Amino acid sequence: MPAMAQLYVGTSGFGYDEWRGRFYPDDIRSAAMLGYYAGVFNSVEVIYTFRQFPAEKTLRTWLEQTPEQFRFAIKAHRMVTHAASRERALAGMADFLELVQLLGDRLGPVRFQFPPTRTCDLDLLEKFLAAIPSRIPAAVEFRHDSWRHAWPLLAERGVARVVADTDEQPVQAEDLVWQPFGYLRLRRSSYSDAELAAWAERFTAAIASGSDVHCYFRHEDTAAGPRMAQRLAELMEA
Repeated sequence: MPAMAQLYVGTSGFGYDEWRGRFYPDDIRSAAMLGYYAGVFNSVEVIYTFRQFPAEKTLRTWLEQTPEQFRFAIKAHRMVTHAASRERALAGMADFLELVQLLGDRLGPVRFQFPPTRTCDLDLLEKFLAAIPSRIPAAVEFRHDSWRHAWPLLAERGVARVVADTDEQPVQAEDLVWQPFGYLRLRRSSYSDAELAAWAERFTAAIASGSDVHCYFRHEDTAAGPRMAQRLAELMEA
């Protein structure tokens, strides 16, 4: 029997000293942060991997510190998405994806974020998507509006589209997509209870239709991100 769809909610990153006394206990050691975080949330979006390949030892430590149902959403290295040559990008992709698969079932979506200067190139995207192994849950984030023409191709290939909601550019209803899963980055500096309830309603409908939803709040020194993530989870349970 297939597993029920669910919401994976958390923040972008977890190892923030500024969160001591706000989200983490005052005296928590850095090495204990992930274990504490995984006791509150069921997912985290790892973003430092854009600039640095994670060490194998780090990945194995993450496995030791998190429960089986926890998921790591990993941002692909810039070599994969920002390389000047296609050959270098594809070589970087193979190396990066081989490494992060050490996470096994705890590997959530791999997020490929294209630079804002890159405009739509469907031929390039076709080759890029073909190089992603089918076992990898992939999500692509476009940052140039011309890529709207590529949305049907992502759907055809079974690749998720990352949707960001920001203070400068609030998400529109027609931009939301839930197949093969939803990937939402809620990046506003704050969300009211009513706004979080509206997101909870959308997520509940998507999950009821059989789609997992991954949702990540931004990092704030004040720990507003984890507080909003916790409130969203509470509203979903209610």
